[in-house]
Amino acid sequence: MNVFKRTFRFYYDGFSNLPRWGKQVWLVILIKLFIMFIILKIFFFPNFLKTNFNNDSDRSNHVLENLTNIN
Repeated sequence: MNVFKRTFRFYYDGFSNLPRWGKQVWLVILIKLFIMFIILKIFFFPNFLKTNFNNDSDRSNHVLENLTNIN
């Protein structure tokens, strides 16, 4: 447990002592990651298997057919 406490303290002290511009850079990075992984996933990458097949066996058969198709 002492290792986790020291690791947390290390990062906490490092982020709390950042200058103003460093905190702004981290805010921009977090906003960009949120947009890339949450917003883009919702709107541009729908769950194809869940919407087109009713059960797990149909989904697995579709995936297996596409993986083993030699075309």
